[in-house]
Amino acid sequence: MHPRALASTLLIALAPLLASTATADTGRPAWQEPLLERLQAVAERQDGELGVYVKDLHSNLAVTLRADERWYMASGIKVPVAIAVLRGVERGDWQLDTRLPLAANDFVDGAGSTNQHGPGERLSVRFLLEQMIIYSDNTATDRLIRLAGLDTVNALVRELVPEGFEPITTLGDVRRHIYGELHPRAAQLGGRDLLSLRQARKDDERLARLATLLDVPRSALAPISLNAAYANYYRSNLNAATLSAYGGLLERLASGQALGKAQTDYLLEVMGRVKTGRQRIVAGLPKDARFAHKTGTQRARICDSGLIEAPARGAAEPVLVVACVQGQQSLAKAERSLRQVGEALTASGVLTRDALN
Repeated sequence: MHPRALASTLLIALAPLLASTATADTGRPAWQEPLLERLQAVAERQDGELGVYVKDLHSNLAVTLRADERWYMASGIKVPVAIAVLRGVERGDWQLDTRLPLAANDFVDGAGSTNQHGPGERLSVRFLLEQMIIYSDNTATDRLIRLAGLDTVNALVRELVPEGFEPITTLGDVRRHIYGELHPRAAQLGGRDLLSLRQARKDDERLARLATLLDVPRSALAPISLNAAYANYYRSNLNAATLSAYGGLLERLASGQALGKAQTDYLLEVMGRVKTGRQRIVAGLPKDARFAHKTGTQRARICDSGLIEAPARGAAEPVLVVACVQGQQSLAKAERSLRQVGEALTASGVLTRDALN
């Protein structure tokens, strides 16, 4: 067995013992052991790798699976971007209704409707932030990063969670770093170039278009596949974090340590309207649960992270979950694993009134 897998197995084996001992000695809720067992079963059934961090913010009890390893958070980095933007609102630097002009280099491929607008068009901070969170709009994200400042975003993360986060980059630079594994001139790719590359659906077509955009022969690209380029990029750990660190960021948001009450309420309300990841964690939760969350999706990497409120828990603090799958090429299978994380949470009892005893 791989050493990392063995360590994970040992952690899972020991944690239920510790949880059950604590339950017997202190009368704490007994949801931890069932949850660990179910998460272990999910991890064993799927082809990729699963990491999970769960914390009941009412009891401060947690269950973790490989949560201290670094995972690529993909669009999960949009939550700290949103916090940085809303801090600017609190300072009076801009308002949600402030209109910002788009620049050519703001454009990045991806979902959302910002790409339906052209360079020079002005869009409100509110529109951009809601596109970024609800639809995971990359162009909106990079425009907001330009507003708040990338250094400010990274400093905010270090303030809220001193350890466990690697540097955050723009979404455009994510693409430039990946294509940079194939040719150094990729650092010069503009926003429209990135949109053009995305239109090439097959990897071979995309590599041919990359060569054309860089004005080099196809043979000048590094002799590696696009999958290998992504794998090399992931090893840089840019835009990565431990799941426990990302959970710490969400906990500080939920507790009002990241923003004042008005902007905390607004951001969590927007996160409650997320349209992405319908087949992930939320698909396994009770129908009446409210999940304020943010998804992340990239090649062989997906995440889903947020705060769960269930009517059965009344006004108690939410349950926090951060979960990622890596190494699974099938998006449907990876999403099924995250749905099963939601099902495991539901079956464990942590979302019921019994967990509050």
